[in-house]
Amino acid sequence: MRVRITPCCYAFGMRFDLANLPTDTATLHQIIAAQVAEGAAREAELAAAKAGLMAKALEVEKLKLQLARLRRMQFGRSSEKIARSIEQLELRLEELEAETPAPVAEATAQGKPATGAEQTSPWKRPKSQRRALPAHLPRRAIMHEPSCTCPSCGGEMRKVGEDVTDILDYVPGHFEVIQHIRPAFSCRRCESMVQTPMPSLPIERGQAGAGLLAHILVSKYCDHLPLYRQSGIYAREAVDLDRATMAAWVGKVTALTAPLVERIADHVMAAEKLHADDTPVPVLAPGTGKTKTGRLWVYLRDERPFGAATPPAVVYRYSPDRRGEHPRAHLAAFRGFLQADGYSGFGALYASANGQPAMVTEVACWAHVRRQFYDIHVASNAPIAGEALQRIGKLFDIERVAMGQPPEQRRLMRQDAARPRIDDLAAFLDASLATISGRGELAKAIRYARSRWTALTRYLDDGTLEISNNAAERAIRPLAMTESFYTSSSSTWKH
Repeated sequence: MRVRITPCCYAFGMRFDLANLPTDTATLHQIIAAQVAEGAAREAELAAAKAGLMAKALEVEKLKLQLARLRRMQFGRSSEKIARSIEQLELRLEELEAETPAPVAEATAQGKPATGAEQTSPWKRPKSQRRALPAHLPRRAIMHEPSCTCPSCGGEMRKVGEDVTDILDYVPGHFEVIQHIRPAFSCRRCESMVQTPMPSLPIERGQAGAGLLAHILVSKYCDHLPLYRQSGIYAREAVDLDRATMAAWVGKVTALTAPLVERIADHVMAAEKLHADDTPVPVLAPGTGKTKTGRLWVYLRDERPFGAATPPAVVYRYSPDRRGEHPRAHLAAFRGFLQADGYSGFGALYASANGQPAMVTEVACWAHVRRQFYDIHVASNAPIAGEALQRIGKLFDIERVAMGQPPEQRRLMRQDAARPRIDDLAAFLDASLATISGRGELAKAIRYARSRWTALTRYLDDGTLEISNNAAERAIRPLAMTESFYTSSSSTWKH
């Protein structure tokens, strides 16, 4: 039986006035018991609602983690299945976030102050803040002045203040036609003809100027706009540039810039330390209508982390497959430290030959080691994997402090702070390996790290080296975003 306390309340079919409550003890006990039961029921409902909201918040976090893992799995490979999984998770995440209420906002609207628990609630949506628009942008003022006379009495108005509202707008870039006018003159005496020769153009007898060609290439390779999308954008400005025409222009510009690419490659290969990585790319087999998988290799020179002023640069090379002969050919002239993953194709570069020491020294990547423990920790919450993650994280914390410092100072910081932690980590991994199954994924991750320990710890003794190969992975990321492919017969970009 539910009893609600109001100015007039009902219990057991009887009406009670608060001013004249029953004096019968048993009846009062029943009324109080009913009220307690109703209060408990309401508390249970609130607890269930809160638990439901918390469950949704946890599911949102779980979906975000799954999305992050799928995106990382998709990086460097083309997988329609993974892409579909990402789309489904994105839709589910949107549904959950759309369904999740904002208790704090509702309470505030009703005049109730938010409690500390509400302020830290995982489903609270922070209020967005309006950002100041960049000061360097040009301003165009539009005055909206009222009448000079009062609309009520007709009296003269005087200015007492003003409100200024900044609205960010966009005026698209525009095309222009440059007319090269070359008057022809003839001599009245000898009838000789004189005319200034046509200036050199990037594409002989072409209609594209250098600025337009640069814009097309930057849009494609830096902004990841395929040529067919660019064609549609330009059509809205009544400029007809079909995809085939722009593809031909890009091919010709590729040939024009080839000498510059090789000079950049010479600069990269002259470094004493390189980062290297590779990624698969879809390859079109002409005449078959099918694709296969080629590889793009990235070689990066970046000496800014230890304070050098040498310009950073990166060079990309294509190969039809991932055989080790390709990176060995690319790096034939390189001498120094090579930081890369554990790909066996690099092995020959690190080996001595004919009694001569190897010309390339391996530097392994702690990010690859960490990634294996991270996947295991996410999948099974294994304590050993979690402990390894924390210990490796401390090594990266040290590197954040050392970033930009001179090489010798970086070396001393690593010897003092990182080496003891790495020695402890080695002992921890060895001890942990003896307590787990040798066939499990965790054992594989430990063996992967310990088998590369010399290359992993090499950065401790040289301040010019890095703890990870993340720089090369960042250089590869734009390639995965660009919608382009190669032919199998050449390394020419096709669009």
